[in-house]
Amino acid sequence: MPVTRLNHAVLYVRDAQRSAAFYEEVLGFRRLNVVEGMDQAVFLQAAGSTNDHDLGIFGIGEAAAPSGAGRQSVGLYHLAWEVDTLAELERLAGVLSERGALSGASDHGTTKALYAHDPDGLEFEVCWILPASALTPELTAEAKANPRPRPLDLDAEKA
Repeated sequence: MPVTRLNHAVLYVRDAQRSAAFYEEVLGFRRLNVVEGMDQAVFLQAAGSTNDHDLGIFGIGEAAAPSGAGRQSVGLYHLAWEVDTLAELERLAGVLSERGALSGASDHGTTKALYAHDPDGLEFEVCWILPASALTPELTAEAKANPRPRPLDLDAEKA
């Protein structure tokens, strides 16, 4: 049987409580499964998810070095969280900007994406994917012909 989707991700961070609060406040995750005696283990569920948990966060202390992934070492680049509407993507762009977490926004043709960093500098993406009903042969051909991302113009996308 083929893999159908990512069930959950686990992050090592300096302070699990701080990171959990960030994901709750910014992306609307819900805190689950408080593990008795494990203050530095937090499990979160995305608002629209039916998973047991979507994100596990384990705190390893303030002395932890920053991730070198993509700079000095191999490692995961980012996780991408999907939203259902362009309006929600726009709302999150504002929330992430207000928090100083937004680091970029790209138009990938069929996917519109925001890039941000959590309190430990770990990058994540929030994306909206064009519904299948909006995919035209021209748009699909354009995305294939020009695969490089372009700057995201949310106002133009909404129009």
